[in-house]
Amino acid sequence: MKYKITFEDEQFTCLAEAGTTVLEAQIAAGMTPDAFCGGNGKCGKCKVVIDGKEVLACKTAVDRDMTVYTGNKKGERAQILAQGSGRQAEFSPGNLPEGTDTPLLSAVDIGSTSVVAYLLDGTNGELIGTKSILNPQRQFGADVVSRCSYALNNGGEALSGCIRNAVNILLRELAKGAGRNPEDIVRIVMVGNSCMHHLFLGIPTDTLALAPYTPKVTEAQELMAARYDIHVHPRAQLWWLPNIGGFVGADTVGCLVASDLDTCEEMTLLVDIGTNGELVLGNRDGLIACSTAAGPAFEGAKITCGMRGSKGAIDHVTVKDGETICHVIGETEAVGICGSGLLDGAACLLKLGKIDETGRLEKEYHFTDRVFLNQKDIRELQLAKAAIAAGIRSLCEKKGIKVSDISRVLIAGAFGNYLDPASACAIGMIPPELQTRITSIGNAAGEGACMAAVNREQFERSRILAQKAEFVELALDMGFQEIYVEEMEFPGESEHE
Repeated sequence: MKYKITFEDEQFTCLAEAGTTVLEAQIAAGMTPDAFCGGNGKCGKCKVVIDGKEVLACKTAVDRDMTVYTGNKKGERAQILAQGSGRQAEFSPGNLPEGTDTPLLSAVDIGSTSVVAYLLDGTNGELIGTKSILNPQRQFGADVVSRCSYALNNGGEALSGCIRNAVNILLRELAKGAGRNPEDIVRIVMVGNSCMHHLFLGIPTDTLALAPYTPKVTEAQELMAARYDIHVHPRAQLWWLPNIGGFVGADTVGCLVASDLDTCEEMTLLVDIGTNGELVLGNRDGLIACSTAAGPAFEGAKITCGMRGSKGAIDHVTVKDGETICHVIGETEAVGICGSGLLDGAACLLKLGKIDETGRLEKEYHFTDRVFLNQKDIRELQLAKAAIAAGIRSLCEKKGIKVSDISRVLIAGAFGNYLDPASACAIGMIPPELQTRITSIGNAAGEGACMAAVNREQFERSRILAQKAEFVELALDMGFQEIYVEEMEFPGESEHE
């Protein structure tokens, strides 16, 4: 038997089989709900309102006609970073498929949280436009391990299908915005971590789901877009930059292409902070890379009032006259707190003495009547920040240098673009002595993909960069585990003054 489900906020109605959950009905209808825990009832982010009561969509069975309020208003978008540092490669694309006198090129950065696509002129390499959306795979889990596990238990077809469809939508909208047809796109260069790479290409993720988290494919790929149901030129090229190892994937290689880390004389640390933190340390004398499971706290998951960086999110917190002052995206009423606000909030609570070095919070702290941090939230933040901090220390030890020997810190990605370096150092996520050496380089992964799209030599260079980078699997390193436990604590007062 089927029942009618009306999603009032989206102004959408569908039929759902009796006994399915509201979350399953959303997914079956082509919606992309938040289900950071994969629908296991743990994260609490799939809350909806039915009959005036707030319930979890993943735990509510369809047993009658329903009107569901999700709170997702049309036109409200998360902040998604597309811009990099502005680097461009010389236009030298190599051989392109024949069939159009005015070809288009594209680059796509498939992140765990968001997907960004770029459209480029195939005659001169100039950027024509960018489009972005949230990654629809979030309905199957917030982090890469959750998605790998879902694919292992349920098959990867749904994950592969929804991300390919998302890419098609972005490319179609980009072409339309330029007054062109998607069939004019003759090359697409993609980047993403190893999990995103495997899921897009339909490669089994079983070896990524369990330690030692080994990707089945690391080499750069030169494929045909039509094989993966991408609706562009029938002979369009589909290139993937190589993976390095573990979850250090093509997105990190894209960052290396864009940052020229391998040519630097100064010791440089590259950090891309997300649900999975990727780190590369080195210079022209050698590179060493690792990934750390920061978890989804910086994306708002597992934080009681956590949310993405969109309208209504507290994104920055400061202290004035012993009180916290909040900035809210959209200059509206605060409905939650995003990752940059979480860092600032914790740093402010440390400064005010509300949190001690161990992370103990005597009682939940309210920034507004509706938005607060509690003890569980602080523990989640400690887990996340300790992963990044321990990764940095571990790479330094393996490189045989001191943290103070690092001359530059390049922060890539959306979260890194919006965080306050002072707050990141105050909570010990980044060593305090590096605060003045931090530079944000934006979406360097997407920038590297664009460079490879317009210059064949940059694509070939990506292979060399991946081979140069020595990969270290920290999950199996007992020394890392000890450092990780140490980094759980916040810096003492003398350290973050």
